[in-house]
Amino acid sequence: MSFFISPAYAEGAAAGPDGGIFNIIFLVGFGLIFYFFMWRPQAKRAKDHKNLVSAIAKGDEVMTSGGIIGRVVKVNDDYVTLEVSEGTQLSFQKVHVSAALPKGTMKNI
Repeated sequence: MSFFISPAYAEGAAAGPDGGIFNIIFLVGFGLIFYFFMWRPQAKRAKDHKNLVSAIAKGDEVMTSGGIIGRVVKVNDDYVTLEVSEGTQLSFQKVHVSAALPKGTMKNI
């Protein structure tokens, strides 16, 4: 039955602050925070990782995302083969290489 009851409004009510502009400023501010604290740093990390993966060459010493350290002995489009010890070679997808290490790191370990 409440379909037929019209809402009652106070006549001559005091005008409050304009909420429309505040809401727009709030949304723009939230968007900027999201961009600078989440999207932009992630895009930078992804770009750096892509450059790292594309620059892998034979003889480089790298670390995988699982923490395995090895010297690159073979590289193709999608895979890299690492020599982790004398005569032991493991193959990984290139995307799992997480860091390039300075030359001589394997000797110091």
